[in-house]
Amino acid sequence: MSNSNDIEINGKQEFTITAYTENRIGILNRIAIIFSRRKINIESLNTSPSEIEHIHRFNILIHETEEVVRKLARQIEKQVEVLKVYYNTNEDIIWQEMALYKVPTDTIAEKVSVERLLRENGARAVVIRKDYTVFETTGHREETDKLIEVLQPHGLIEFVRSARVAIIKDSEGFNRKLREFERREPGEDVIENEFLDQEKNVFSM
Repeated sequence: MSNSNDIEINGKQEFTITAYTENRIGILNRIAIIFSRRKINIESLNTSPSEIEHIHRFNILIHETEEVVRKLARQIEKQVEVLKVYYNTNEDIIWQEMALYKVPTDTIAEKVSVERLLRENGARAVVIRKDYTVFETTGHREETDKLIEVLQPHGLIEFVRSARVAIIKDSEGFNRKLREFERREPGEDVIENEFLDQEKNVFSM
């Protein structure tokens, strides 16, 4: 995984797009179409309830240039159900991914070194059966990938990793912004993200 300082020659890097939306049928499909039309691959996508009742939060991870991400954010925010969109580099967020690993139980029982490696990587057992044990860990992509390499020689049966979940570091939360929208007079344009054209505020809520 590239970190936020690893900008490639073509200017691409990892960005996490955060979108606050109403919980309506079809919104996920319409957001996905925006990416597919531009032939942009979504590295991971997570949707969950947000801190505001009845409002959902999308975390979308892509590898692109800032100019492209800026245009994407504008396009997503034009959707009727979308309330606000932000985008951030890895330096501007706190993020984690969760991973599960299924390994033969007899391997763990017979090889103390494997159990030690799991503990050293912050893994904990969530299911223990006679034929297999499932371990769970959270961390950044390179950390969960490292544990795959550790377990492969010991009979790794299955591996699955969640999408990224992220919190914006310098954020006052969306509640304040929502209250600002509610105070605006009818007819004011609230669709466009006013921060997208303000360089100093691009990464802030």
